Amino acid sequence: MSTILPDAIPSEATHDPHPLLLVEHVSKSYGAVDALVDVTFELIRGEVVGLVGDNGAGKSTLVKCIAGVISPTEGAIHVSGTRHEFANPAEALEAGVETVYQDLALVESFDLAENLFLGRELVRAGWLGRLGVLRKRDMERTAREAIARLPARFPDLEAPIETMSGGQRQAVAISKAAFWGRKLLLLDEPTAALGIAESAGVLDMIGHAAERGDMGMIVIAHNLQHIFRVCSRILVLRQGRLAADLPLEGTSPEDVVAYITGARVAVGT
Repeated sequence: MSTILPDAIPSEATHDPHPLLLVEHVSKSYGAVDALVDVTFELIRGEVVGLVGDNGAGKSTLVKCIAGVISPTEGAIHVSGTRHEFANPAEALEAGVETVYQDLALVESFDLAENLFLGRELVRAGWLGRLGVLRKRDMERTAREAIARLPARFPDLEAPIETMSGGQRQAVAISKAAFWGRKLLLLDEPTAALGIAESAGVLDMIGHAAERGDMGMIVIAHNLQHIFRVCSRILVLRQGRLAADLPLEGTSPEDVVAYITGARVAVGT
């Protein structure tokens, strides 16, 4: 068994008339607590959508529903026109949904190539493959070629992740997700706890991935400057409800804060 590399996956972007993602009337309840209430929006290929809101607004819950970590209580999630009821994250990955959480899910004792292929290792043909013998040279070569096309720079690709800075680790996680991502990339606070220079590098990574044009992205962030730098639309959640769906053009940070705090309410809500 061998892993199919991203370049070998046929693109559906040209012929797919459906929105890349349609979240339709999604609600999530935990007993008497409503974490999400009737959330509906769509996203097309090439879009980078910012997801903002106060703590407890439902941002992480919404991303986990899309990523297959939890199941909505009500509503539907469609990817490229197909309705999915993900039982687990593996099913979301199979549908082309990649997620980078704040904990990054990297193995710190592994190097960049080993993390890039983590769970998707290339194995040799025949009985060697059945024994789990890896094609290490192919994995290392592919990792080097993939990293060479990205704005991130790593002094030593063979260094274990534990020797890297926070920004470099985040870049590795995003590189991995963008490398394998076929449809949708979900980023949960990608610049959290990073300094100015490291945050700028991560934002460059997001912009580079967006330039491919064949994926869509949802970025959760509290830093509105970062959202305005990389996103073309902003979704505001407040108390589990979609308070606003704002185009970047004509929207100010003050407008976004007003929806987050409830000082302004969208027409029709």
